[in-house]
Amino acid sequence: MRFLAVALSAVLFLPSVPARAVTIGGNPGPEHNYVCPHADGQPAVECYFDAVQHLYTMCRNVKSIEVIEFGYEQSVEGTNGSKSESCLDKQKQNIVPPFQAALKQAKRSKSAVEALHALQQLWLAAMTELKWHHGESDDQYKARVAKPYDDFKERIATIRTELIVEAPAAKPAPAKSKARKAAPSAKAQAN
Repeated sequence: MRFLAVALSAVLFLPSVPARAVTIGGNPGPEHNYVCPHADGQPAVECYFDAVQHLYTMCRNVKSIEVIEFGYEQSVEGTNGSKSESCLDKQKQNIVPPFQAALKQAKRSKSAVEALHALQQLWLAAMTELKWHHGESDDQYKARVAKPYDDFKERIATIRTELIVEAPAAKPAPAKSKARKAAPSAKAQAN
């Protein structure tokens, strides 16, 4: 178990990817896509939806390692929670670009923008609530930190509906009039 904790810690604290990584569909390419790995080539809002769930999972896993390493009660004492605190700080920074891109994509729908802000607040609250609460049993803790996934999925489904309902209707291309083709041009009439 200790080996697993050390290995996962090493992976989580590798140097970050250069800011100018190759992009695919507006998202970093697969070899660089740490923030929204399941949304390659998809719109910005889909990258954000993936990031909400993925980055929460990353910090949840870090907290789980702390619990395995120190136990529930000691995982919140002293510096024992420093890995999860570092994860929280890092993921708060990592989610900003996909969140801003999603807001930009959804800007035509006021309700979708408001729902994106609400999802961001829900995500932030869930991230800070990954800590074990004094007196919680193992089952209570696991149920509490699993619940945000359902909340995320529900909010995401609502936002997708908002974006579909309020999407601007495509304007049909203007039809070329047959009369225009039949009528001689002014230059031709002058000759």
